[in-house]
Order: sequence, then structure tokens, then C-alpha cells
Amino acid sequence: MTPDEIVRTFLDHYHRLGHRDAPESSLIPPPGDPVLFTTSGMHPLTPYLLGRPHPGGRRLVNVQRCLRTTDLDEVGDRTHLTVFDMLGSWSLGDYDIATSLRWGHELLTDGLRIDPGRLHATVFGGDGQVGPDETAWRTWTELGVPVEANGADNWWSNGPTGPCGPDSEIFVWTGDGPPTGTPGTDDRWMEVWNHVQMRLHRHEDGRLTPLPLSSIDTGMGLERLEMVLTGGRNVYQGVGLRPWVAAVRDRWPLGETELRIVADHLRTAVVVLGDGVRPGNTGRGYVLRRLVRRVLTVLWRDDPSRSLTDLPDDPFRDAGRRFRQDPDVPRLRAVLADEERRFQGLLRRGRPLVDRVWARGPLTERDYHWLHDTHGLPRDLVDGLLDTVDADPRR
Repeated sequence: MTPDEIVRTFLDHYHRLGHRDAPESSLIPPPGDPVLFTTSGMHPLTPYLLGRPHPGGRRLVNVQRCLRTTDLDEVGDRTHLTVFDMLGSWSLGDYDIATSLRWGHELLTDGLRIDPGRLHATVFGGDGQVGPDETAWRTWTELGVPVEANGADNWWSNGPTGPCGPDSEIFVWTGDGPPTGTPGTDDRWMEVWNHVQMRLHRHEDGRLTPLPLSSIDTGMGLERLEMVLTGGRNVYQGVGLRPWVAAVRDRWPLGETELRIVADHLRTAVVVLGDGVRPGNTGRGYVLRRLVRRVLTVLWRDDPSRSLTDLPDDPFRDAGRRFRQDPDVPRLRAVLADEERRFQGLLRRGRPLVDRVWARGPLTERDYHWLHDTHGLPRDLVDGLLDTVDADPRR
């Protein structure tokens, strides 16, 4: 199935079950949300999960573009991406977790035709404050799906305080041959879908109190699901990543991990730019700047003549279409080219300082603080300078 077919199957399934479309938000969260970017489909719905009536009703579904920097160091493996599409469904005080899990199982096995024998679930096993999720355990057992109970791994929260609750994660076997082990013992079990019971509020003192209504929030990554359904070995083989992988591979010889990092970060930068963010030294702008500079650091490590201006237009247009944006490609290219020039200038000015400190020995925490506080060189830039080849003729 193509990503478009997967999305259509997902939405049709929940439309038949009385869900209405929730409008997609940009990567910039609504006012009052503490995160820099929309990291899941539930972020724009937080007020409604807390009890406010939603104009679309109590059953909702959508596709939401998301960005996560918490897994940044994992990007380059076979499953992690910085920007991705999230398929989400919600019950705002309507049906319970048993219903959500049964409908999810129906979609995976009937709608998407995943062999039921390749499924495994995990549920919350309880802690000192909340008991085990017996309803989820019983539901999976009745469906014939093996279950594993966990602690914190099956507890969802939006931070140290705020909405939270137990969750049940669905895994699909991606290994050769019949499934073995459990998600906790074999990493060939890949998580594809999470069903969260949003029913508690954690206070600053650690207390848990019930939310005004008990809701269900589910999220399933489109790129991972595509990998499972097509038998791919990694998400970079998917339709949405292929234009970027091909463009990078055709222009610059890189190792597989470096190729994936560059392709992922470039696509993410283009989507972030498409939602109106511009590079800067703080907040969202700094995240964008960090992604672009990480790409340039990787590219210039072996050849300082490489330039983002060598990229073709097609990946830019493809990213805009897939993430439902209308990109101004010349404008996006101009911003990236300007960032490249700025980074080149910073390398020229910053390298003598870093070289001087490095000559005394490996950098200490005190050195990093001095370079940042006195000269405005953040740690990741300093590390980039240390990684950049000494033969750079532009410094």
C-alpha cells in the first residue's frame, strides 16, 4: 500500500465508526502549549482532552505532521525520523480503552491485512499509585494477541505535570521467520501504534487526580506503518523519503547513517520552513538552525566544497505535497543558502578560538561554557568545528 492508500484506509475506517475530521495544525503549537513544535496529534486537542466540548463532536480522527527532537540522536537508525505524519483517533469522553483496542485490531488485521500472528501488545502493569491495566490485558487476550506488562514504558504523560495515563502499545514483527520473544526482549518487534487512556492529571507534588472526562488518544506513525506493510527494512525506503535519499546519494558519497541523517534533516528543515519558521538563535529558529548546521557539518567533514545549492527542486516540492503545504521553493532554497553562508562565516571566526583551546588538550565543561558565554559558540557548533576537516579552504 502507498502512503496515500494507508491514510485513506485509516480515515475511512474511523469515519465508518462515527469519527469526524479534526483539522490539522501546523508544526507551531497553539498558544499556551509548552512545547516548541507539535509533537503529536493530541497537542492541538489538549483543551478538549481536558474537558472543553469540541465543535466536531466526541469522536475525532486526523493526520497531523509532527516534529520530535527528543529522538534526534536516534535519527540514522532504521525507524526514527525528525518530522513525520501521525495518524490519530480520539474519544473525548465517549468509548473506553477496550473499544479502542478492538477497533484498532480490526483496522490492522482486516483493513491493512497484517497477519494477526505478527502482532504483540504491551500494557501498563501498575505502580505504587495506579494498578495494572486489567481491561487492556483482558481485551488483548480475548483477541488472541500476546501481551507483555511494563511499568513506565506504558505510562504516557505530556511532561512532569498535566494529563497522563496508562497506554497500550501495539507491535508488529519485522524479523525473518516466525515471531520470537517479546517487545521487551527482541527489537525486531517494532511499535506502530499507541492507545493512551487520558484520564489522570499529575500535580506538581506528584498527586494524581481524575480528569473531568476519561478520553482515548491514539497515534500511529505513517512512515513506520508503511515500512511494515511493504516489508521494508527501514523507513528511508519509504515513498516520502526516497526523493531526499536519492538526491543526497546522487550528489555526495556518504556512509549509510550519514546519508539518512542528511536526508532526514533536510526534509525536516524544508517542512519547518514551510510552516513559517526562520533560522534564529533561540526557540524554534535555533532548532531549525541546528538541523541545517548538522547537515553541513556532515557534508563538509570529507569535502568542504559541498553546497546545499546543488540540491534539485523535486524533493522540496515532494515534501510540500506530502505534508500538505504549498512551498515557495525559490524562497526555501534562498533561506538554506543564506544559512550556509552564515555557517561558513562562523566557522572562519570560531575555528581559531576552538583550535587555541584544543591545543591545550581535550575540551572541558569549563571550556565549553567559556566559548559559549564569551564568544557565543554553542556546544554543538564547537563540536562541529572539531569535526570539520582542517583543510577547509574557506576558513
